[in-house]
Amino acid sequence: MLVGLFIVALLLAGFLTGWLRRYALAASLIDIPNARSSHQLPTPRGGGLSIVIVFLLGLLSLFCLDLVTVSALWAFLGAGSIVAITGFLDDHGHIAARWRLLVHFSAAAWGLYCLGGLPTLTLPVPGFELVTLDLGWIGQLLAVLYLVWLLNLYNFMDGIDGLASIEAITVSLGAALLYVLQAEVIALWIAPVLLAVTVCGFLVWNFPPAKIFMGDAGSGFLGIVLGLLSIQAAWLDSSFLWSWLILLAVFITDATWTLFRRLLRGDKVYQAHCSHGYQYAARYYQSHKKVSLAVAVINLVWLLPVALCVGLKHIDAGLGLLLAYVPVMLLAIFFRAGQREVL
Repeated sequence: MLVGLFIVALLLAGFLTGWLRRYALAASLIDIPNARSSHQLPTPRGGGLSIVIVFLLGLLSLFCLDLVTVSALWAFLGAGSIVAITGFLDDHGHIAARWRLLVHFSAAAWGLYCLGGLPTLTLPVPGFELVTLDLGWIGQLLAVLYLVWLLNLYNFMDGIDGLASIEAITVSLGAALLYVLQAEVIALWIAPVLLAVTVCGFLVWNFPPAKIFMGDAGSGFLGIVLGLLSIQAAWLDSSFLWSWLILLAVFITDATWTLFRRLLRGDKVYQAHCSHGYQYAARYYQSHKKVSLAVAVINLVWLLPVALCVGLKHIDAGLGLLLAYVPVMLLAIFFRAGQREVL
């Protein structure tokens, strides 16, 4: 039953992406390269809407099979739809940043509320006994900020062919593997795998050289869904949340470090730029494919083993976060993430 559902999701996502490409071409929904672009050819955008439609339909099917709880369904359906619709409208015509942020905060708050908020966490403090802390309303605010940041950073990191898709696939499959190895939470693997196979259908069209871009609807949707999946996992075990943060280390580090450096310079952070580490790397190697595949290798060869060790409690979460983020941070610095670009 599940294998059939995954195959249908894969094929449907590929078909819908092809249809959206024809729609984008007919509607002149084209991304025209400029001085701040990482691509050179005019390319249709908005194909990520296929991910939204297929994943949410898949979740409804899983709910009918009693494989997804009603709270999770409402969290993903409500927050994901709100973000995707806003992104779709922004793809067709500019929406002011303040209104987009208002929608993003509303969607994050809705999703968090449906999941029951942020649970009590076991903090990853190396060298100490487990520290359990209920952060109360401050924790809920931090959780909303985390979801909004993840949503937006995913949009920032969707700048070269295949990168955002490959990140979503490897991170989702990594989390699913963790759940499978942790037998008592084995049912949790289904939603991440559904997301991964859905994105695979889109990646057929988005793999370098991309025939269509994801657009704000797809990238924002992936960011909020991955964030909600990590919060959902935290309710079962705090170590799962830290494992998710480890799996997402490449995107979190590059986007956060770039934003930090731009803020220090006094740049208008809402303006388009091409100063992320992955963008510098793509220009250095003159290849989107090499950079996107390199991220896949980092995720699978380095971050995944560390995340599994943390999730299965073979090492402390604090040590795992250090092992994950220090090398990735060094890579971001090496590739000059956040450095002012010369146009």
